[in-house]
Amino acid sequence: MRVCPLSLLPRLSTLEPVDKMEGLPVANHYIMNFNTRDLPRYNTDYVILGSGIAGFFTALLAGRLGAGVTVLTKQSILDSNTDKAQGGIAAVMDNDDSPELHYHDTLRAGAGLCDRGAVRILVNEGPRRVLQLIDMGARFDVEGGRLALTREGAHSCRRILHACGDATGAEIQRVLNNQALAEQNIEVLERHIAIDLLVKDNVCHGVLAYDCETCSLEVFQSRAVVLATGGLGQLYEHSTNPEVATGDGIAMAYRAGAEVMDMEFLQFHPTVLNLPGAPRFLISEAVRGEGAYLRNDRGERFMPGYHELAELAPRDIVVRAILQEIHKGSRGVFLDLSHLDSEMVLRRFPNINRTCLRYGLDITRDMLPVAPAAHYMMGGVKTNYFGETSVERLYACGEVACQGVHGANRLASNSLLDGLVFGGRIVERTAGLWREKAGSWPGFASELPEPAEPVDYHGLRDELKALMSRYVGPLRSREGLEKVLGFMDGYAGLENSAAPTMLAAETRNRLLVSRLVAESALMRTESRGGHFRQDYPVSRNSWQKHIIMRK
Repeated sequence: MRVCPLSLLPRLSTLEPVDKMEGLPVANHYIMNFNTRDLPRYNTDYVILGSGIAGFFTALLAGRLGAGVTVLTKQSILDSNTDKAQGGIAAVMDNDDSPELHYHDTLRAGAGLCDRGAVRILVNEGPRRVLQLIDMGARFDVEGGRLALTREGAHSCRRILHACGDATGAEIQRVLNNQALAEQNIEVLERHIAIDLLVKDNVCHGVLAYDCETCSLEVFQSRAVVLATGGLGQLYEHSTNPEVATGDGIAMAYRAGAEVMDMEFLQFHPTVLNLPGAPRFLISEAVRGEGAYLRNDRGERFMPGYHELAELAPRDIVVRAILQEIHKGSRGVFLDLSHLDSEMVLRRFPNINRTCLRYGLDITRDMLPVAPAAHYMMGGVKTNYFGETSVERLYACGEVACQGVHGANRLASNSLLDGLVFGGRIVERTAGLWREKAGSWPGFASELPEPAEPVDYHGLRDELKALMSRYVGPLRSREGLEKVLGFMDGYAGLENSAAPTMLAAETRNRLLVSRLVAESALMRTESRGGHFRQDYPVSRNSWQKHIIMRK
């Protein structure tokens, strides 16, 4: 992987620090102390935070229009949810399917909270974006000269494209990585952690970032900032997400004054490998799409008793069914593929097979122990249909964004499509922006005191994970949510102090985003989609609305 030193950036112009800046704004919505006149400052057209499908696809479209693009990524370009995606990407690519069917499937999964306009955009523009991926070199699986399509939960027909059997995300990431690194208008800076958005008078002027190689702060001035930072699964003890998914983009946007929406709606994937000594590994929903059964420890197939779609019910229903079986006394829940054709299983799921074999499980014969784990965030930074946030010149796409397309429960394999469609719309919206004359640079600074007492940030992070898993997971109640919020209240004073290290800054982001999730979950006194309140177990028409929060 390439890390491009700042001294080698041909597309970035270095702006010398200004000796005197009148009216330098000092704001307490930053997390670290800094003064931009003391830091190196680089000017580019777009700064894109994140290198998954949303970030790199947006970067490629902008770069090919002639704009200068700088992509900052927290670790390497392989550390993304995109790379880990197994099942595939949902799009209407077959004559037996239609955008109208895809539209209604998405609405049903979203439990009454999908934005219908956003869904129309997704299902109608999605096929064109997938074809762009194919033109870039993405090799999706083919059968009989046609794209091979599978089915997943809550889809009415087979419309899921996949690659290398069960490594769709890795194939998409491969293509986007190669294309982005070859594009002369794009510079990719790995191990660059975005710290805060630089906002004055509700206009975003750029990003404060930390270079992990030089251990120093830097400023990236731009005409547009695009958040594509992914999700927040690492707020929980068990997650399908990579280590970088800690909700940083949502935290930065909220501190900067952007609106966030639907923070209570987090999707837990029902079938994650649950084996002592093995990492939590996603067992794709496509396994159930090909006919696998869920069984309890007595060997009983239980999903037909919970939903008419059985194993292909929406994910929130499957998760609660698994938890209910455990509550009834089952010592575990298992995924059974033994009745399926073994050649088909090995051809379709080579990655899952290799991983399971490593831990002594043969997926064609053995029942696979599974359990739910944090997977996907339906809520996030509120945007319109063009990725615009409530802060001018700040945009968001992919999992960090929320335009309402997923509602209360994402339809399987709509997430990769979401990143393509709304990332492309951001570029359409900003196509002329980068040709405009750059505005004046206002300068920024933060002067916060050090924490009054030392904080064990490692311990705080681990304790927060445990509390979120126990009380803000698939099952919630007022008592548990108030317990979590009470714990967070004990650290409220940190908001008025500077984070002394990167560990402190990331833990503070976790704390902020966890609070947003818990507060939204406490407010919504009903159950809907991925949000289930044990003390309010039914949906209520009066709650068919969104919770929008702003600092």
